[in-house]
Amino acid sequence: MLIKFAPNDRGNPPGKLADAELHFSDGPLDGLKLIGFGIWERRGGSGRNVTFPARQYSVNGERRSFALLRPVVDAASQDRLRELILQSYAEYEAQLATAE
Repeated sequence: MLIKFAPNDRGNPPGKLADAELHFSDGPLDGLKLIGFGIWERRGGSGRNVTFPARQYSVNGERRSFALLRPVVDAASQDRLRELILQSYAEYEAQLATAE
């Protein structure tokens, strides 16, 4: 699996650093990608967070969100993926800094 990033150069919405995609290169998902991940600066500048793909819908005028990528059993599996994306983004930023 490869993680690709598209930086948020426009600065809108505030705090959003980049979008991320998971590109699969083996197994039954070979040749497919999963989009919709967002990398955000936490409010107050105390770290970063990753949001997962979700679909918004409305119930009685109230906006809700339905997570598209959910754990089967172990909720920690999302945390492992979140950390992998954040680590890959840090490496991506370091590559950009050395290229300048």
